[in-house]
Amino acid sequence: MSCAAQQGSVDEFFNVVLQLTKKCGQLIKERTSSRTKKVETKSSAIDFVTETDQEVERLLIDGLSKAFPEHKFIGEESVSSGAQCELTDAPTWIIDPVDGTMNFVHSFPHSCISIALFVDKHPAIGIIYNPMMNQLFTAQKGKGAFLNGEKITVSGTKRLAEALIMMEFGTSRNAEQRSVILENQQKLMPQVHGLRALGSAALNMAMVACGAADAYFEFGIHIWDIAAGELIITEAGGAVIDPAGGQWTGFHVECLVLVRKN
Repeated sequence: MSCAAQQGSVDEFFNVVLQLTKKCGQLIKERTSSRTKKVETKSSAIDFVTETDQEVERLLIDGLSKAFPEHKFIGEESVSSGAQCELTDAPTWIIDPVDGTMNFVHSFPHSCISIALFVDKHPAIGIIYNPMMNQLFTAQKGKGAFLNGEKITVSGTKRLAEALIMMEFGTSRNAEQRSVILENQQKLMPQVHGLRALGSAALNMAMVACGAADAYFEFGIHIWDIAAGELIITEAGGAVIDPAGGQWTGFHVECLVLVRKN
């Protein structure tokens, strides 16, 4: 297939997934203020899944499967229910239906749909959509990154002392893991302009992509948390690396740092 034909296919994929994402975002927005959400726990007492997570993932997979029957899927809730988590060369959609489920449960308006398409194991499309705040971050490989249709770039901040850093506290109640997180926070606080945590890996990445924050780090993250953000960050001029400065590999990575290039 020629490059032009491949891009034509990606454009079609993008248009279809964008409409599906907007439709599912409306569902999340309508339910976010409800105090009667059905909530279940997964890996810990604060690692949640709601019926909305499950419904949004199902709507996205059903809609994309109907449009593109040969495509594969890696969805957070499907994997949690026992589905195989395998990335091949086939076009594969990687989905976090509600990133920031804790926020959603509490009606805190910082949750989002995070969805990415990988082709030949490389990102081709990335979308992060927070319908409560009307923030739609999009990227296609080689076309730049956008917020509500306006092009975005990472910040020009070069000094740590002037940087706003995104971080997270995770969902583990393990004492040793909590200690590491708090130690990292204490070490960084005197050195940076400020620390922030939105409760959503995808939205933290989006803040770096649009220049509202300067870097983000988190340990123990999953591919569906960051698959869309990786492309949006790089198309905005940033970089996704591991803490040692090496290339991010996607699967089985236990730590991640997002920084601007240079």
